[in-house]
Amino acid sequence: MRRAAQSGMSLIEILIAIAIVGIVFALGMPAYGTWIQNTQIRTASDSILAGLQVAKNEAIRRNAPIQFKLDGGATTQWRVNPFLDPDGTPIQSRSADEGSPNATITLTPADADTVTFSALGRVIPNADASPTLAQVDIDNPRIAVVADRRTLRMLIPPGGAIRLCDPKVAAGDPRSC
Repeated sequence: MRRAAQSGMSLIEILIAIAIVGIVFALGMPAYGTWIQNTQIRTASDSILAGLQVAKNEAIRRNAPIQFKLDGGATTQWRVNPFLDPDGTPIQSRSADEGSPNATITLTPADADTVTFSALGRVIPNADASPTLAQVDIDNPRIAVVADRRTLRMLIPPGGAIRLCDPKVAAGDPRSC
């Protein structure tokens, strides 16, 4: 008597496939963790850039000075306020926990945390005569291998043309600082 042809997979074939998938996942997990942490750097830098652009655009729209202030030391928390009412209700704000809880920032000058935009979109002196924020470096100390970190830098020149760049990229590349 003839046997009918079998279709499908045997238990051994399924176990081998599961083992191969497990090995691939095990090899990819460290890179995935680094990617997630670098994504937090990108999220924080995009948020700060968006906040700076909101402040600049509101200053132009309202034809009045508007300030952008980073709150809380090394966190990525910020708010946008009118120049004459810096402690009042913010126009827009962002909590440090929104998408990038592990990202940290370094400000230049070190004691600066505020930048004020004029009605023309240019950087002007702050109302409280504090130093004007000129540069923000965004990093993530949770990435153990420093070479794997994708630190980003935000430049805020007096003309108001805010720029996000990558300090590790070689000169000549459009992403370089």
